Amino acid sequence: MAEEERRKRKQRGGNPMARGYAKAEERNQAAREALEPLGPGQRPLVVTIGAVVAALIAISIVVGYAAGTKVNGEVPKLAQVVAPTLLMGIMAWGMWRARYWAVLGFQLLLVFLIFSAFFGLTLQASTVPQFAGTLALLAVAGTFFFFMVKAMARIQMPERVPRD
Repeated sequence: MAEEERRKRKQRGGNPMARGYAKAEERNQAAREALEPLGPGQRPLVVTIGAVVAALIAISIVVGYAAGTKVNGEVPKLAQVVAPTLLMGIMAWGMWRARYWAVLGFQLLLVFLIFSAFFGLTLQASTVPQFAGTLALLAVAGTFFFFMVKAMARIQMPERVPRD
């Protein structure tokens, strides 16, 4: 019986894994062809929103520090303010210019936020408002991450050369 099954498999085209990969590659190619390349100076809406959010975070850090905001009862040290401000500022600039590395870095921060929100939801949320707020944060970060994946594909996409 096993020998007969191998013979049938060979006649059908061999390895089912190879056929599965071929089908997946066909779907990937169709998805790539359906993407619209970005024009000069153009950026996807989600990347623009991400750039604005990153800039607002950077500004809020500086404003909070200038206002003398205390964290855990202490004023943060200058390095604790400069590092995240620079990180978010550079990321905002890169996303505004539709740079792949900046979108990828922002997605990395979103992944950390998603994991933190998930663990906060499961381990820390003890009241209904905490649970609802953490769930909302998880939903917003997850949705944002999802839409950035397609935007990254468009940013990474090379210019299409018309075929003769």
